[in-house]
Amino acid sequence: MTNDVQWVAEALQKVYGKVGRTNMKIGANFPHASVNGSYQLEEPHWWTAGFWPGLLWLLYRETKDESLKETAKQCEKQLDSVITDYYKLDHDIGFMWTLTSVANYKLTKDEDSKRRALLAANLLAARFNCKGNYIRAWNSRYKGDENTGWAIIDCLMNLPLLFWATKETGDPRFSHVAKKHGETALNHFIRKDGSVHHIVQFNPETGEKEKALGGQGFSSDSAWSRGASWAIYGLALLYRDTGESHYLQAAKGVAHFFIAHLPDDFVPYWDFRLPQGITNYRDSSAGAIAACGLLAISQAVERTEANMYKRTAIKMLRSLYDHYGDWENDGQDGLILHGTSHYPEGKNIDVPLIYGDYFFVEGLTSLKAEYELFW
Repeated sequence: MTNDVQWVAEALQKVYGKVGRTNMKIGANFPHASVNGSYQLEEPHWWTAGFWPGLLWLLYRETKDESLKETAKQCEKQLDSVITDYYKLDHDIGFMWTLTSVANYKLTKDEDSKRRALLAANLLAARFNCKGNYIRAWNSRYKGDENTGWAIIDCLMNLPLLFWATKETGDPRFSHVAKKHGETALNHFIRKDGSVHHIVQFNPETGEKEKALGGQGFSSDSAWSRGASWAIYGLALLYRDTGESHYLQAAKGVAHFFIAHLPDDFVPYWDFRLPQGITNYRDSSAGAIAACGLLAISQAVERTEANMYKRTAIKMLRSLYDHYGDWENDGQDGLILHGTSHYPEGKNIDVPLIYGDYFFVEGLTSLKAEYELFW
């Protein structure tokens, strides 16, 4: 057994030990960010609802621990009321039902899970604007709020739900929508240097691009690291699902920008392009997501090239394990410390984030074996 395998196995064992304890505390609920050591629970319609059950499915696949499976299934069932009764479902339908229903179906062949996931895919495809070729992000948050022309880089990670739906049904409409949105991301979100915009605003009537917005980055001209990580992984998955090389080349371009701006410990700052005087907090979640994306790229390129991407992913995950992990402290629900959720709004800064935990564990399991991804 190599040292790499040894530390991954050790890390997974510590993750399993801690999640076994937090599962008894959190149960079939929906954590987002850790506040004073305890995961703050959100309503089932919140965009992060899939990450806790997704994490449980990852560990169930490793351990066959039925208690993890049962909690994940209970979380999935709670989303039934969201998909039928909630008015504001948005682009994050993919995050929510890929890591619950698609994960369940891939692991257990549960037909109810398949049905749920196909319904979610239909609702996601219905958000497509055929003039601008984008899936609309969010909904109006208050009277007079106009964001019908908004699309975001994060939505690349929702597209695998549409490709999965095409594979399951034989209906190409889902993948047509996904590819059109992917092309829009390439044309309007990825800068020449490999950095990305978070939000692009289009005219919803004509489809013309109007402007880029800063979103969760510092400004419209900055380089939000989690946006780059969504792009790395999302574009790599687009290449997997289409075989079209321009997606892979774009993923590599963003990856090179990301890697070039990593600090010495290989865990990124929350924004790579900040003016002086702004605190450069880390975002461990961006590191975990990007590591998964780099592993996906490594599987898509020639072996001589793959080593660089895989080595970097390993360094990032190892650093998260060695320097950012919290394994024995029962006063902290999170696995990975020092995430930054939304600096411009002052929300959840320098805390564990459930999606950071999820992608950290997904990265570990991908290093252990070539599992089928939930995405």
